[in-house]
Amino acid sequence: MIETKHTLVALVLDRPGVLNRVSSLFRRRGFNIDSIVVGHSEIPGFSRMTIIVNGASTMVEQVRKQLDKVISVVKVSDITQDNIVSRELALIKVKADASTRSEIIQIVDIFRANIVDVAADSVVVEVTGDLDKVESLLNMLRVFGIKEMARTGKIAMTRGISSALSINEVEPEQKTTARKRKTS
Repeated sequence: MIETKHTLVALVLDRPGVLNRVSSLFRRRGFNIDSIVVGHSEIPGFSRMTIIVNGASTMVEQVRKQLDKVISVVKVSDITQDNIVSRELALIKVKADASTRSEIIQIVDIFRANIVDVAADSVVVEVTGDLDKVESLLNMLRVFGIKEMARTGKIAMTRGISSALSINEVEPEQKTTARKRKTS
């Protein structure tokens, strides 16, 4: 079985414990989650999850089906094969002094990144882009010394007018009641 990176997106109720239930499902199946990003969606009361996981397509599909049965999960889709837009954000604190600062600024400009903080001994760089762009910038900055780094993980959505998570706009309580009836 060939393992590949899968991009799953899920619309979930904005409630305590949902992230734990979702991550526990992957843990029980022996999957290591590469990244999981959760944030508010365009529908009040709902959050959007983007989950990146490595695994065989058949195993990931089984987990996707099990996720769909979790009451707090309204809809989940594997968008790995879809035409998607994906981005990641990274903040990178790089060692910098008077002699290296201008070189770091040039590299940051080449990558269309931003310097968001300057201190006597460091600069903080913000970069947004696909995984290759973030990794390439990191490789260039490593020679100066990376003091600290924070990354968001990948977020993704399908291109165009269609949506992998489109649902009828309903109140969260109505959706929960509908999901409970669905699983009974």
